[in-house]
Amino acid sequence: MYDLLKGLRVVEAAAFVAGPSCGLYLAQFGAEVIRIDTIGGGPDFNRWPLTETGHSLYWEGLNKSKKSVCIDLSKPEGRELAVRLAAAPGDNAGLFVTNFPVKGFLSYENLKAAREDIICVRVMGWADGRPAVDYTINAGLGVPLMTGFPDDPRPVNHVLAAWDLLTGAYAAYALVAAERARREGQGGREVRIPLSDIAAATLANLGQLAEVMTTGADRPRQGNDLFGAFGRDFVTAGGKRIMIVAITARQWRTLVQTLGLEQEVAALEQELGVSFAADEGKRYDHRDRLFPLFEKAFATRNAEDMAPAFAAEGVCWSTYRSLHEASQDRSLFADNPVFGRVAQPSGKDYPVPGPAATIPGDVRRPVTGAQVLGANTDEVLAEALGLSSGEIGRLHDAGLVGGPK
Repeated sequence: MYDLLKGLRVVEAAAFVAGPSCGLYLAQFGAEVIRIDTIGGGPDFNRWPLTETGHSLYWEGLNKSKKSVCIDLSKPEGRELAVRLAAAPGDNAGLFVTNFPVKGFLSYENLKAAREDIICVRVMGWADGRPAVDYTINAGLGVPLMTGFPDDPRPVNHVLAAWDLLTGAYAAYALVAAERARREGQGGREVRIPLSDIAAATLANLGQLAEVMTTGADRPRQGNDLFGAFGRDFVTAGGKRIMIVAITARQWRTLVQTLGLEQEVAALEQELGVSFAADEGKRYDHRDRLFPLFEKAFATRNAEDMAPAFAAEGVCWSTYRSLHEASQDRSLFADNPVFGRVAQPSGKDYPVPGPAATIPGDVRRPVTGAQVLGANTDEVLAEALGLSSGEIGRLHDAGLVGGPK
């Protein structure tokens, strides 16, 4: 945890990955992030993976460092209370993150009526308002047809929610940018961030859109081959499968020397009239000639014996391992200052991350866990809206708000 955003109060009404990850990043940099939760939990409160007692490890992972206020959003009075909370007064308040629809009780028009300079960052699916998740956006933009092996025509979905995560990070950036503009007298605004636009813009930024539009052809499926350079999985003498990538000339020369392939590669360069060290694209163009040489060389060497040379010259490589195997890597988790141990609602003991960024000149504060639903209802209603204990009690009696469960 860092204090760079200390003093900002952000209200979040969101479910699934993109919206909650936006709030998580802001909280980890010091903002006070208040979640509006429905009584009993929202649509992602019981999302897998679950513990044996039914606690969602997914939910508590994305909602660390936040406060929770439970409100009955099915009632008009509860919805009005949610709007009031989002639009609460204060120079550092009036900052709202949501993935609720454009139209409805949390529309920008309703929020703006409650506070003229409110900033609303709205995560969406498709830009036209249709619902979408990472998998459907991915399918609609053709990414699953780029993955997999040439001899298997089935699309391969990526297990990482990349567009959700990019959207969450972009939403956090957009909120901070909009807040800065408001401080300079530009007022509030709504910022809409559809997953579809994040995905489309990203593919365009990486040149992939231009590639298909200028060539008229899709990129072929090529298994684990690295597009445009030298990289693939190989099996070593010990039976380990490793992924290796040589992009720079230095990495390439080190790889060739470590495997003792100088003569074979030089002969192939002479035959083809190319320099693999000078042009990484040539390594890709002629990978069908190169790969057999490397397969044979890797099969006679152990990964452990090659590791020192690779490390000394910056060759990018890694043994393939499961997440469970990686979890035993102390440099990644147990001894990593990004992680700490803290109580979580599930009661499970496991490494909990703070900010992934490290700021050498700043003190990293201990990580904080997720709150149980409604743990901060009374506190937030009193501090953010100035409600008295009697008023809060009446809201509880009417079933409009809920306490910790």
